[in-house]
Amino acid sequence: MKHLLAATLMLLAPLTAHAACSATDFSIEDFKAGATGAGGAIRLSLKGKLVNHCATAAAAQVRVDAKDGSGTVLATKQGWPGGTTNIAPGQSVDFDLGRLLRYQSDMQTYSAAITDVRTW
Repeated sequence: MKHLLAATLMLLAPLTAHAACSATDFSIEDFKAGATGAGGAIRLSLKGKLVNHCATAAAAQVRVDAKDGSGTVLATKQGWPGGTTNIAPGQSVDFDLGRLLRYQSDMQTYSAAITDVRTW
């Protein structure tokens, strides 16, 4: 019985180690929004840096919201800045999620938040 318990704990240990990383273990730094072009060819730039403050390598999903002047969300998109690659502890990855959103003339403000964390 002791061997079964020990074997079970050894199998679950890697899962609990990865579960320790959460959205609060990541931060978004230097988030900046901009637009280039004119008319129907305006392209958004939503750049920032995703930083892993977790003790283990992991990846985080970032959601960007585009809002009008009253704060109503007009568009939302999510992306994994590191793709399917884990970010090492203390490391960062630059991202630009602007290509995911189609520009609308009433977009006034943009925000970014971390919505999910996983290990690949």
